[in-house]
Amino acid sequence: MSYLNNQMAVKLALGSAMLLAVMVCLPFPGNGAVPTTRQQTILPRALPPDTPQIAPSNVPLYAVYGYSAWDLGAGTNEGRKFTLMPDGYTGSGNAARLLSFFSISDIHITDKESPAQVPYLGWSAEFGDPGLGGLNPSAYSPIIFDTTHHLDTAVKTINALHRETPFSFGIAIGDMCNASQYNELRWFMQVMDGEWIVPSSGAHLGADTIDYQMPYQAAGLDPAIPWYAAIGNHDQMWMGVGLPTDKVKQALIGSNVLNISVNGPLIPPGSEGTGMYVGVVDGSTPYGTVTKWGLTNLFDTPPTVAADPDRRSLTTDVSNPTNFVNAFFNSTSSPLGHGFNLAHTGSLAACYAFEPVADMPIKVIVLDNTCKSNELGQTALFYGAGWMDAARHAWLTNELQKGQDADQLMMIACHIPILPQASLTDTNRISMFYDPQVESNLVATLHNYPNLLMVMAGHRHLAVVTPFPSPDPAHPEYGFWQVETPSLRDFPRQFRTWDIRRNHDNSISILTTCVDPQVESNSPAWKSVGYGIAVERLSSR
Repeated sequence: MSYLNNQMAVKLALGSAMLLAVMVCLPFPGNGAVPTTRQQTILPRALPPDTPQIAPSNVPLYAVYGYSAWDLGAGTNEGRKFTLMPDGYTGSGNAARLLSFFSISDIHITDKESPAQVPYLGWSAEFGDPGLGGLNPSAYSPIIFDTTHHLDTAVKTINALHRETPFSFGIAIGDMCNASQYNELRWFMQVMDGEWIVPSSGAHLGADTIDYQMPYQAAGLDPAIPWYAAIGNHDQMWMGVGLPTDKVKQALIGSNVLNISVNGPLIPPGSEGTGMYVGVVDGSTPYGTVTKWGLTNLFDTPPTVAADPDRRSLTTDVSNPTNFVNAFFNSTSSPLGHGFNLAHTGSLAACYAFEPVADMPIKVIVLDNTCKSNELGQTALFYGAGWMDAARHAWLTNELQKGQDADQLMMIACHIPILPQASLTDTNRISMFYDPQVESNLVATLHNYPNLLMVMAGHRHLAVVTPFPSPDPAHPEYGFWQVETPSLRDFPRQFRTWDIRRNHDNSISILTTCVDPQVESNSPAWKSVGYGIAVERLSSR
């Protein structure tokens, strides 16, 4: 069995030894030079009951009324979770570390000046209105000014943690992009590679005067840490909710601001309708004013921006994400391709497996469980939901069986969580797949492999741990855990560290810790921490 840092339990066979996989909440290894949420947490400062209600677009007033104010509070520790262990199990001390790594997810690198994003949805919202499907804060938040900056800060924090206790590898669990644009993925790659970053597009307004627009040198991930990636719905779908049509693709690389239905992109065929210009961020303004949006009858001529061919869509055939995969081979960090296999095509193009440490029987299976189909009239629930076709299911079972036969401990990394708890405290399960039966069948498949430790996922921007106990109480080894990595985009804007250990009783402990990137005062990333807190309060997400 296994237990987790938020702790867990899974029983495994490794060679001739039977392992109980448990996850424990122990102090993060190291001397504490880089604090994690075990040592301190970011706490939004309480607001007086008579605080004026402001709209998300009133960014200068965030600080005036305290919406963006925060303090550092005490650390948290959710303790051990023995949910999957046999009754009466009380834990065992650690004997050896097997693996240490980090995960980042839902970074949403955003081209805020693109003519085909939809910031007007959130910018025009009133206080407390998250919008249809909660899209308003996803479409607009002032955090979109600094997405490359916040990733760079996270990378610096990861490097500092690595100097304390080395990481074996790192993994990005999808949604590196916000609108499946080529330049968004390039910015992500350039930050990870430590290149010179120009965090603007088109006319590059404000690049000489506005802090979030100014070019800068990214730190780059420590070359000693190989990193891998999984695909997310925003990496291949327009805004994560729809297959980019010819109209959207032309708008991305053109100069006219996209004109869509007044109902927005969640209502089919939103992107193909007309009546509302979607707006862009004016990078020459210190608070990123959204301009060139509104009902089309309010404009004498269509609003325009400077065109940029690097805004092109990564998506051609939704069933075969090869443009996304190929982009990872244009990187100076290791490994080549960051795990992706150019021999894989079709719906398997973004599926692969790797063994992170030589002479250590551990296997990571990276599964693309995003939508790979296009059907007329479908909504965001279709394109943004989990999917598993026959080819991917067969590939996954083959990889799991090979790992089981080789006596390897196994972990699955995928973007869409599988039947997760609603929250850390609400144990009701939420279906994340378009076809719930496919999701249930996938869970049943995973229960067939006693060496499966856990599933790592992203997508919901939440830090939730879900136990999947064995369907047979007499064989708890068929249980596994699912752990979601929070988003670097939305508050609390954290990443995860992982520590896999063997215990004295030959069980396995999974220790996991959320980490706040360590921001420098008055930097764009520092300001953005407050922005994220404010939007969380203003939108009542």
